[in-house]
Amino acid sequence: MKNPLLNTFQTPRDTAPFDQIKTEHFLPAIKEGIKLAQKDIENIKSEPLPTFQNTIEALDRVGKQLSRASSIFFNLNSAETNDEIQKLAREIAPLLTEHSNNILLDSELFERVKQVFGQKNDLSLSPEQQMLLEKTYKSFVRNGAGLDKDQSEKLREIDQKLAQLSLKFGENVLAETNKFLHVVTTEEELEGLPDSIKDAAAALAEEKGHEGSWAFSLEYPSYIPAMTYAANRELRKTLFMASGTKSCKGDELDNRENIKEIIKLRFDRAQLLGYKSHAHFVLEERMAKTPEEVTNFLTNLLEKARPRAEEEMKELSDFAQKKDGLDRIEKWDYAYYAELLKKEKFSLDDELLRPYFELNKVVDGVFQTAERLYGITFKENPKIPVYQSDVKAYEVFDKDDEFLSVFYADFFPRAGKRIGAWMTSFKGQSRFDGKNERPHISIVCNFTKPSKTRPSLLTFNEVTTLFHEFGHALHGMMANGSYESLTGTSVYWDFVELPSQIFENWCYEKECLDLFASHFETEKKIPEEYIEKIKASANFQQGYQTLRQLSFGLLDMAYHAQDPSRIKDIEEFEKESMEKTNLLPDVKGTMMSPAFSHIFQGGYSSGYYSYKWAEVLDADAFELFQENGIFDQETADSFLKNILSAGGSEHPSILYKRFRGREPKEDALLKRAGLV
Repeated sequence: MKNPLLNTFQTPRDTAPFDQIKTEHFLPAIKEGIKLAQKDIENIKSEPLPTFQNTIEALDRVGKQLSRASSIFFNLNSAETNDEIQKLAREIAPLLTEHSNNILLDSELFERVKQVFGQKNDLSLSPEQQMLLEKTYKSFVRNGAGLDKDQSEKLREIDQKLAQLSLKFGENVLAETNKFLHVVTTEEELEGLPDSIKDAAAALAEEKGHEGSWAFSLEYPSYIPAMTYAANRELRKTLFMASGTKSCKGDELDNRENIKEIIKLRFDRAQLLGYKSHAHFVLEERMAKTPEEVTNFLTNLLEKARPRAEEEMKELSDFAQKKDGLDRIEKWDYAYYAELLKKEKFSLDDELLRPYFELNKVVDGVFQTAERLYGITFKENPKIPVYQSDVKAYEVFDKDDEFLSVFYADFFPRAGKRIGAWMTSFKGQSRFDGKNERPHISIVCNFTKPSKTRPSLLTFNEVTTLFHEFGHALHGMMANGSYESLTGTSVYWDFVELPSQIFENWCYEKECLDLFASHFETEKKIPEEYIEKIKASANFQQGYQTLRQLSFGLLDMAYHAQDPSRIKDIEEFEKESMEKTNLLPDVKGTMMSPAFSHIFQGGYSSGYYSYKWAEVLDADAFELFQENGIFDQETADSFLKNILSAGGSEHPSILYKRFRGREPKEDALLKRAGLV
């Protein structure tokens, strides 16, 4: 049988032929893609005189077939994996690392790039071309082009090990998540849980062979509601301990030694390249340029948030004491009592809102919001192959009804999918020879599944998650540049969260909620008083939540902004690093680092602060929408032109100032969070 990954895709819009692809197709396709890419490199080097076109632009187009095959493979490894795919990933990752190193450590190729870079002031390049030239040159320098032979070999060795370790880290977390199941046999133990959550727990128990019981897993739609509503303190503690000891139980799935190896290798790599630490290396290519700037930024917010957080914690402790005689709140108590207090203060809880957020209606609301802002429309196309039956595929069209993008939506948890929510791409956008190659974008979430008696009803937090990921998707779908390495979400990491976080703001606005929030049974629109309560409660426990986010950013910096050789005990180091942000008693044996996939598996190492950094940008940017109207066309057009479609074509500070008319101010964030 022919390998579908080696031929032109005979599918609508050149989409991935998931219905034909088998696991055994990936390795041959990736090996062939590497060969073709190497041939492209040789062709570039054979050109007699290096120019911007035959060297820099040509490099941006190298390896298109390899890029397609590897993006399909690694997206499946995140969203629809199995033992076979994970085993293959351990074989493929080193091949791709070696291929990347072969390009970036090619002295002859670098010499050509250096020659063109040396002429940059005489080439009359557009800002986008200047950015491509600078990014290409820096990518060589920052990945060892100036190293001697021994150093280059050392770098290759480090990169191979890092590729394997990050895969292993993620596999361990997924395996830990999948193997845990807590079965409850009496309904008395479920006191406080809403019927919808009990129904979901019964369905999970039945699925796992425990009919007539209720079961809870560590997947978010199961874990979070139990921690939020279960009056049974022992149930909450059991689930918390399982989550808090994920990949740190001293068995084959323990990630603590993997962490030590990863941070040491990252430090060694940075030193090899002439940087003080991994964080110094990473932040050279960020809006926040140094670890000192990041630490100052986080510490400044900490100083403003901590007094508010302490007040909130005292209020919550007094409430728990008065309600249940609780001497002190433990970590497994926080969500439960916070939800009860919120209900008492605002007459609002997730279960009151959930009936108004039926998943299909929320998706339709997201689409309508995008249409009102940017004129785009979505049409489901069942002929586009998908990798799992739950996944839906759409064609996206612009305001002139021209094809814009393919959009995949994958919403429900399953054993082969990692936890969390993310946006990704199966094909990037670029323009060449008069043809605009349009992107294929996907969002992957883990929302509450439909049960036998109810459709999928989202919590308000899940609604904001959907809007967040869709904001990333807009960044990908609206891309309109020439070079794939500069389009869509290929921007500075502390800028990439702006389109996602700003889109969350629409969830709090009546004008937007009226588009989709209606009761799944009665069809009645969400009452205005509920919307007012949503807005009024938006700042509830915001000091504590701010501290929590800051703790992750500070921990990330602690791991990566210094020589990690002094880190002997992960639990102690984590406790020490998060001490200033911690308001609840430590629980021995629990830690977050061994499951902190963002920084040890994903791309957020030395970058977790980006969420808070981008909050400053999104609050400041949304303030302009509020001043002019949340669907104001002129403001939306400017955001589309200067942020969404511009990608990484210019420095983000230039793009942001062009949209906002000035530098960002943190006032809007502090005001929104109620910290001033």
